[in-house]
Amino acid sequence: MRKHLILLAALISVTGIAAPTSNTSAINIVRHNKLVTVTGKITDAGTGNPLVGATVGTAGKGLAQTDANGKYSVIVDNNATLVFTDIGYVSQAIKLKPGQTTLNISLVADSRSLSEVVIRGYVKRNRDETTGSSYIVTGKEVQNNPVGNVEQLLQGKVAGLNVQSNAGAPGMRGTVNIRGVSAPGNYAYNSPSPGTESYGHINENQFVDPKATPLSTFAVDVDAASYANVRRFINAGQLPPKNAVRIEEMINYFKYNLPEPTSGEPVAIQTEVAAAPWNPQHQLVRIGLKAKNVKLDKLPPSNLVFLIDVSGSMDMPNKLPLVKTSMKMLVDQLRPIDNVAIVVYAGEVGVRLESTPASDKQKIKDVIDQLGAGGGTAGGAGIMMAYDIARKNFIKKGNNRIILATDGDFNVGPASNKDMKELIEDERGSGVSLSILGFGMGNYKDSKMELMADKGHGNYAYIDNITEATKSMVTEFGGTLFTVAKDVKLQVEFNPGKVQAYRLLGYEDRLMAKEDFNNDTKLGGDMGVGHTVTALYEIIPVGVNDNFTGSVDPLKYQQPNHLEEKVYNGTELMTIKFRYKQPDGDKSKMESVVVKDKSLSEGNTSNDFRFAAAVAEYGMLLRDSQFKQESKIEQVITMAKKAKGDDDNGYRAEFIRLAESTRDMMKTALVTAAK
Repeated sequence: MRKHLILLAALISVTGIAAPTSNTSAINIVRHNKLVTVTGKITDAGTGNPLVGATVGTAGKGLAQTDANGKYSVIVDNNATLVFTDIGYVSQAIKLKPGQTTLNISLVADSRSLSEVVIRGYVKRNRDETTGSSYIVTGKEVQNNPVGNVEQLLQGKVAGLNVQSNAGAPGMRGTVNIRGVSAPGNYAYNSPSPGTESYGHINENQFVDPKATPLSTFAVDVDAASYANVRRFINAGQLPPKNAVRIEEMINYFKYNLPEPTSGEPVAIQTEVAAAPWNPQHQLVRIGLKAKNVKLDKLPPSNLVFLIDVSGSMDMPNKLPLVKTSMKMLVDQLRPIDNVAIVVYAGEVGVRLESTPASDKQKIKDVIDQLGAGGGTAGGAGIMMAYDIARKNFIKKGNNRIILATDGDFNVGPASNKDMKELIEDERGSGVSLSILGFGMGNYKDSKMELMADKGHGNYAYIDNITEATKSMVTEFGGTLFTVAKDVKLQVEFNPGKVQAYRLLGYEDRLMAKEDFNNDTKLGGDMGVGHTVTALYEIIPVGVNDNFTGSVDPLKYQQPNHLEEKVYNGTELMTIKFRYKQPDGDKSKMESVVVKDKSLSEGNTSNDFRFAAAVAEYGMLLRDSQFKQESKIEQVITMAKKAKGDDDNGYRAEFIRLAESTRDMMKTALVTAAK
């Protein structure tokens, strides 16, 4: 019997490029033994302009590149010598002083002739942003030429060119630097976000007439990767691609104060109804699910396989180094009854550590420390190997899980989304779960990783900084690793006597046919220890004029509606049914709850209702949704501030700051467009 590999989202990310801050002297210091975070800014000594894409590292190894404001952040030994380089400038090497955590550098233009070509894209620049030692190629010359054709384009202008693509980070300009014979094959390409990142297309849910389609059915989703990824874009000074914004994952990033199950069942449900903030004539229904909490010593033993991408694309400060730090933090959370194996893949696949008791933490950490990056990306072969190892060490009634840490950029062997879907579906009955931890930027393959997690009975997190790693691997450790209810599905029936039209916000890729609700062979979503899930429906009440629903002529041949008059015109708004299975079960159990047509005033709604509504409104604005109606970023900020409530970990306060940054970027975009 084939198994699923457990996905342990245990990546603690240490950002390689610092997000722009309003106070350049503000330094966040994170110390781990002899490691220190050093931040600063690199500028042109002659002009004072920030240098974008300059490299910061140690001897022979680049660790980070500067962002759109010339800022950088690296984690190094506290006695390291940092090397600062940029094409056309004289390199500098500076040894850190004891306790030094900030280092600003001005690089001097190199007067020597360089065998380099700088290709400028479509961003307007001043003459002093380039050096006289570069050959300048205009945007028109490369307009329809992929980077691979640049050698042919420049033939006879610069000898010995060898081009190799390496996508850059959000906020970087459209610049290609190609080095010639003095450094064959050394090539840096900083593309505007999202570079070669890929996101699945989202067709937003429409308003639906309950007379024609009375049932709405979907699988729950506890993933939160979209929020962390969106945050990465905003902190880099850019609005995210629309398809990177999955509203349900934005909402479910946050925990909500829901009552735990009291009847011995693994999941409890709660509902709330009030006016929609972006259209007071509409109603907003919040459905909240809460999974039971289980003490750590009561959880089953774990058979974990860490599947780590060590390909060349992971050789960046915000990728493999962060993965290694994160995995070691995860190891510290494990118990002596848990076991860990480590599988790595690049051009080939290998087992670096056979299944080892977590009591031998130092042995596991030593193997993680020895990992290095290079080569191709045989992700499909790595997944197959990880499933084999998980099956070999399968624990009956245990937590059998693969945790895949990757940027998702597979390029050797089975690599397409279709390949991954088929590979993981073959393992569906194995009892092994597959969880995904996403890292990096520029070449990030969100569409592939979301698909794998959904098909692999696992969760999916994006790790963009050390705080996010701590959230996934330490603070929410139980929910990340241990499932208490699997194949959770929701089916909502709307009363057409009260509901003229309804729309589910988000969950577009989790929709199911109505028949799938009662079919136990159809997968739902999984809920871990203490997890909460929130779903929002926007409802247009009967009698409200709207611009979203059309009309058709009366039908001749349909049966008349035999709905009981007392139900049709009664107090019921909708009925919610939800199904789930026990973690080791194959047969589902169903529960249901009736929601009354009783809309609360704003003052009587919970903080959780209003905060979730604020996040949903923010998501619609980022997507420029056709259903945003009267949504406003100021309303998002005001509502979130009033609904912040208890916020011990500061996640809600962070959202407010993120919305404020988005407001400022939107204002800048409007001013620019008006010029």
